[in-house]
Order: sequence, then structure tokens, then C-alpha cells
Amino acid sequence: MTDTESAEDSAPLTYDVVVLGAGPVGENVADRTRAAGLSTAVVENELVGGECSYWACMPSKALLRPVIARADARRVPGLRHLVQGPLDAAAVLAHRDYETSQWKDDGQVRWLESIGAVLHRGHGRLDGPRRVTVEGPDGTRQVLAARHAVAVCTGSRALLPGLPGLDRVRPWTSREATSAQAVPGRLVVIGGGVVAVEMATAWQALGSRVTVLVRGKGLLPRMEPFAGELVAEALTEAGVEVRTGTSAESVTRENGTVVVHTDAGDRVEADEILFATGRAPRTDDIGLDTIGLEPGSWLPVDDSLRVTGSEWLYAVGDVNHRALLTHQGKYQARIAGAAIAARAAGVPLLETDPWGAHAATADHAAVPQVVFTDPEAAAVGLSLAEAEQAGHRVRAVDVDIASAAGAGLYADGYRGRARMVVDLDEDILRGVTFVGPGVGELIHSASIAVAGRVPVSRLWHAVPSYPTISEVWLRLLEAFRDT
Repeated sequence: MTDTESAEDSAPLTYDVVVLGAGPVGENVADRTRAAGLSTAVVENELVGGECSYWACMPSKALLRPVIARADARRVPGLRHLVQGPLDAAAVLAHRDYETSQWKDDGQVRWLESIGAVLHRGHGRLDGPRRVTVEGPDGTRQVLAARHAVAVCTGSRALLPGLPGLDRVRPWTSREATSAQAVPGRLVVIGGGVVAVEMATAWQALGSRVTVLVRGKGLLPRMEPFAGELVAEALTEAGVEVRTGTSAESVTRENGTVVVHTDAGDRVEADEILFATGRAPRTDDIGLDTIGLEPGSWLPVDDSLRVTGSEWLYAVGDVNHRALLTHQGKYQARIAGAAIAARAAGVPLLETDPWGAHAATADHAAVPQVVFTDPEAAAVGLSLAEAEQAGHRVRAVDVDIASAAGAGLYADGYRGRARMVVDLDEDILRGVTFVGPGVGELIHSASIAVAGRVPVSRLWHAVPSYPTISEVWLRLLEAFRDT
């Protein structure tokens, strides 16, 4: 086929399901539909494995793990004197490269093939109902037809602000921040969310002098206020300069140096600049206009992840804007795969109750997240402010995590805080937040309590092992009983 021939000149290949995007979400949709016996094609224009495997979760945590391990070791008597030197940046970056498979997707492709899914390399675009046109790397085009469903799993991209001069400074986004091959001498980070604080933590520990400019009042604005406060305090102690209430007005690059002009009239210089200022859906060039939808928009869905108003189109993961987290996207993919398979089999009524196989209920009120800073911040469900805004009659219960017997054993001088938000009418937890070393491993217990709507009176009978940090659960319940 020549470049000038249309996609209609190529005989369509028909599958039961066509998946746009081979990140963790698309892979899991394919896995579930294949397990149900449906023929499934997956279309990917970049690396199979997606953002998480190569530019987000895996490389960022590979950068952060030695930072946190060193910080933990420094808090243990008899060990701290052995870990006082700098990190071996070259070794950390090499391990990061290993965890990303050197940005090669051979292993992920083999896995996709092992489940029986068919991979089509190229840019996929919707071409009317149940049709996808794939433009391959060589310019050839192939039409894919879906008997039952097309699942859009194309994820999101970094959103850059329209600052004067930005197009000329070669800014970092999360992709460059997690894949950089050298430590910048100075790094300025714009933003106060998860990407901003994690990358500030990593690059400062690797030897960069980091300045964080935050437009708002504090860090991690979607968590309880104390989470951002404790993380900001620790970043400052580590040598990061955190400026809140500060916006970048313009940026330039002068003789290789990035210069940021702030709204306060200050001038901040750095070797690199990272913008961690939000995400946008990767839906601008996937043919949404051919089915009457707005290109570049988030795609609203029901709890089976089917796009509102459609009988065949699904939007799974970041593109539906329900919870921009890999684990939530994979959860949605399991729900979507089950729903697609059930509808393909002619099941007249799907399980749409809160515990059904076809309803993504957890995305409404039980979304967990861990921020891998030092200290870690972990939360699930609603914050106090969110619960009150939703009209629930709630009470916040706060305790110092150091009151748990295991905290002092885990780290000398342990500093951390825990909060549970109790619904006083329903006797359940609406949300839980932990901040402190090692708390990322605590959050799943909270997720079970929140998602399962476990009565607080029953939580008394879930006895934490002694002496562990999990004893904080007992301290929280005691504080709730005694106040």
C-alpha cells in the first residue's frame, strides 16, 4: 500500500475487541477480554508497557528507593554512621535504566503475545463506530473492526502552562525528570503535587540543588494539610528551597542557564526546569470527531467504564479523569474487561451493585495513593474537608504515629501523623491518611476498611501485631473512643 492510498483500500481485520493503548491499563483490558475468550487487538504507537513502565511509576520509584532506604538507615542506631556519604548517582541511574528495561519493550511484547492478543504497532484513530485505523511506522494503514467494543486506554500527558518563553527553554516534564541521564547542578521545580515533591526528593538526594515554586499555600493540596506540611518540612531540612505562594511569570534560557521570573519580582536560575503542573488526556488525535466527541477531551463513563451515550466505546484509566493512578486504571481495566465480556456473551443484566464484578465502585470513595517522599504520605478515601463538603457528619481523629510501639523501633526519633475521618451516622471510615517513614505499607489496611465500609465498632477486633507501626490503628481507635 502506498502512502496515498486510503485505509478503506486495505481489507479490515475483525476482532471482538480493539484496545487503543498498551500501557498497564490497555494490557489489563486485553488480559481480561482474552481470558473470556474474546479475540483482542492492541494498538500502540510507543512502547508496550506505557507511561508507568518507562517514564512514571517504575523509573521514579527506582530513583527514590535508595533515597528513602538511606534516610531510614540514618535513623537506626548502629547503622547511621555507615551511610553518611553521598549516593552513588551513577549506580542509581544505572539501576533506574535496568528497571525500565533500557526503554525496550521486548519483554512486555512477549507477555502480550503470550495471552493471545495481537499487537498492531502504529498510531490508532477511531474511524467511525467500532472501527480503528492504524497508521504504521512506515506509513501503511490498516483498518481494524471491533465486533463488540473499542477501549480507549491512551492515558494522559504532562500539561504545560502557556508561559512566555517556555517553548525555547526545553523544559522537563515528568518524562524527562524520570529518564535524565545526568544530575543537573541546579533544578527548579514548578508545582506542588506528587510529581513535584517526588522529583524534588530524588534529584536533591542525587546531588542537585533544588528550588520548588508553588503557586498555592502548600504542597500536596489534595491530601490533608498536615501531609504537605510534613513533606515540606522534610524537604527543607534536606536542603530543598520551597517557596509557596509563588508563581512563574516567564522563563528564558540564557547561555544555557534557565532563568525564571516570579510574580514577586525574583529571578531564579537553574540548569534545568521541571513543570509538574497537571495532566491532559491523550485524546486529541484519536479520531473522537468521527463519532461526535470532542478531540482532546476527557471521556465521561458509567461504572462499567462505558462512555456515556455509547453502546460500544469504553474509556479506561486516565482518559476518563476518575483517578489518574496506575493501580486505579488497572482496577478499572479488570471491571471493563468483565463488562465487555459479559455484554458480548449477552448477559441481560450486569452486576452493578457496589460489590458487583461490573462496577468500578472504588473509584468513587476509596482511591488509595502513596507519595514516595521522605516521609512517605499515604491516603485513601476522603479528606476531612472533602467529607464535610460532601455533606457527611464526620469527625477527624488524629494521633502521633510515634505513639505506636513499632515506630520507635523502625526509626530513632520517628516523626509522623495519622488521621481517620469517621462518619458519625454510619459508623464507618470515610478516609484515612498516614504521613511518616514506611507508611506506604500501611495504606492497604485502610483501603480495606474504607472500601469495605467496615464498622468502626468491628475494627476493634482487628488486632494489630506488636510491636509494629500498625499499632497506630489501636491508637486511632482509642482516641476516637476517649474524645
